[in-house]
Amino acid sequence: MKTSTAALAAAAIVAMGLGAAWFSISRNENRDIFAQCRSSVVAGGTDQIGGPFTLTDENGKQVTNKDVITEPSLLYFGYTYCPDVCPLDNARNAEATELLAKRGYSVTPVFISVDTERDTPELLKEFTDIMDPKMIGLTGTPEEIKQVSKEYRTYYKVQNPGDPYTLIDHSTQSYLVFPDIGFVEYFNRDTPPAEMADRIGCFIDAWKGAKSGN
Repeated sequence: MKTSTAALAAAAIVAMGLGAAWFSISRNENRDIFAQCRSSVVAGGTDQIGGPFTLTDENGKQVTNKDVITEPSLLYFGYTYCPDVCPLDNARNAEATELLAKRGYSVTPVFISVDTERDTPELLKEFTDIMDPKMIGLTGTPEEIKQVSKEYRTYYKVQNPGDPYTLIDHSTQSYLVFPDIGFVEYFNRDTPPAEMADRIGCFIDAWKGAKSGN
């Protein structure tokens, strides 16, 4: 009886140890490595935003999300004929990425046009080259743009279809995306470039730390 009791006690201790180990592993796997960097809340979680896409870049080449997002990237949806909001927002994104570059961080700004009628690859290239030589411009068919907009939960609406001077209503958030994770954070247009750079730097440090096991 004593031997049996001792065996049961030993088995219980082992089971408790395994349970604790499983809990620890599970908690680490599910923890948010970016928790200390976040200042926004996404309904349903960050995995509800973003996804694969196939578009045409500013050089006329068909590309996928894997071709474009090869490092931390800032995605913005707009159009080149936008009179004020898009130029200001993309200039802000370019300034933030320049600040990050001075600190040793590499980030790619990406501009996705929702104007499938007017924004040719050539026009996108002119626009992005003015903003930042590193900025990537993307366009596509109406169906492709509709799909990527849906993936990122953005909104756009052409005010007067067929009018060559029409304005387009659209969302103005910028999305921080990582190549092996996807969407991690968004920034409203009133976020200053210095604050954006600080927050993006935090995300990149956490990302690199997780990759290295720290």
